[in-house]
Amino acid sequence: MTIPVVPLTFAVGSARRPDLAKYVLAVVVLTVCAACGDASAPTAEAPSPTTPTTVEHPPAQFVAGPCPATPQPVPELARARCGELVVPQNRSTSGGRTVRLPVAIIPAENQPPAADPIVFLTGGPGNDAIADPPIPAGVGINRDRDLILMSQRGTHSATPSLTCPEVDQFYARRVGLDYGADSTRDAYVQAVTECRDRLAPEVDFAAFNSTESARDLVDLRNALNIAKWNVYSHSYGTDLALIYMRHDPDGIRSVTLDGVTPPSVADLGWTWSSAREAFDNMTDACSAQPACQQRYPDLAATFVDQVNRLEAQPVTTVVNVPDVGDVDVVLDGGALLAWFVPLATHFPAQFPADIDELARGNAQPIAQRYAEVWANPARVGTFGWGLALSVWCSEWVPFETVEDQLEKAQQAFPELPESVRAQAPQLPFLRDACAVWNVPKAPDSIRDVTTGDIPTLALSGSYDGQTGAQWGKYVAQHLSQAHEVTVPGVAHGVYTNDCGADVIASFYRDPQRPDTACVGETKPPPYEISPS
Repeated sequence: MTIPVVPLTFAVGSARRPDLAKYVLAVVVLTVCAACGDASAPTAEAPSPTTPTTVEHPPAQFVAGPCPATPQPVPELARARCGELVVPQNRSTSGGRTVRLPVAIIPAENQPPAADPIVFLTGGPGNDAIADPPIPAGVGINRDRDLILMSQRGTHSATPSLTCPEVDQFYARRVGLDYGADSTRDAYVQAVTECRDRLAPEVDFAAFNSTESARDLVDLRNALNIAKWNVYSHSYGTDLALIYMRHDPDGIRSVTLDGVTPPSVADLGWTWSSAREAFDNMTDACSAQPACQQRYPDLAATFVDQVNRLEAQPVTTVVNVPDVGDVDVVLDGGALLAWFVPLATHFPAQFPADIDELARGNAQPIAQRYAEVWANPARVGTFGWGLALSVWCSEWVPFETVEDQLEKAQQAFPELPESVRAQAPQLPFLRDACAVWNVPKAPDSIRDVTTGDIPTLALSGSYDGQTGAQWGKYVAQHLSQAHEVTVPGVAHGVYTNDCGADVIASFYRDPQRPDTACVGETKPPPYEISPS
């Protein structure tokens, strides 16, 4: 799933943990891979209950070419072979526009490679797999297999690109606005409207969805003449992977789902249970660490008290953001929850101390990190907000009532103010944005539960406030050859954790028997203890 408030996601408690700068900045002549044969026409896909009727189009074309330019250097591209997959923008209409999807094939370290490469599906929706490839480091995941990256339709490298600088600029301003105010909603809707108006002449927004992206993958596998490949997916990429599994089961050897977003349940209310699960796990971990328990004996209650206090009396502070200067930050209850879900979970060591400082009247530590992420100018124009809105507004929002959303919020956090519970974590005012984005509701079949016998690794982190570990368990129970793994003390993006990366690598070596021994030996990282 997932939910791309912070485009690059990574885990904690690992030697691979990137610094904040990387976290903020990344959003995100070809011969086909040695494991592939000559290009051939894609196999026609028969209509099914999960596949809307299509019209006949010319075969998808794979065109060799240079690797795309990326906002930040991507070292893996130095040895990649690149090109573009050219497919219809909308397969349900005849003729019309096409989309060009950049592809990068990173050769295996050992040649010749295995015949079944690994294709990467990254998150968002809206992250660019080529600009920000979710490749575990140091475990040799491509020792024997080529890695295939394809920018999803609508992302930064694709043509057309559905990036929205207008929305990025709004998020930079939002740190100085009341999080749940009507005026903040209006500013967001205005930014979305401006982006839509700018893109509309060249884009059929209804064609940017998970079903079309799944068919893009079918076309790519066939165009590269790959009999079977392995799938690695992260965050929203898991939503896409579970849909893709329905379209191309015979072409998949195995699937890794890292940070699971089930398409059968994903909606605004769904986000609340993940936030609660991470909150309980993180506060329970403090209770289990004697030094933390002694210094912060009421961490959970203190956090809840601060949300309620700030919602009643917001605090404004000033922080200095590199390359920007002084920035006003307004912390109210909604902003504090928005800080917790993606930021405190990714930097958990400081979580108790930051909340304690806030309770003592010092909002600076929380405000600083909050502003450094959202007000950073490197974010502008790198994330495919148009794709995100097209997916959310057709596949998530229409399948849940406002009443259901509020009920799920009440069940998860009854102790929070009603005004905070009114907006889903990470996705405030999305219903209002969808009203102006104006895409049709997806077929009901998009919400089907994915079943089958493809070997699948459902991988979660116990601190994941964006796609909680409960959802790995949920999808695993419907897949007959699934292995469900939760790594303690890890947030959204288990692939960057040492143990998580090792489990993924072992799964691709043997999808029937992944080595999960490290999971039982992994403990949440110790919390930092500030002087009393």
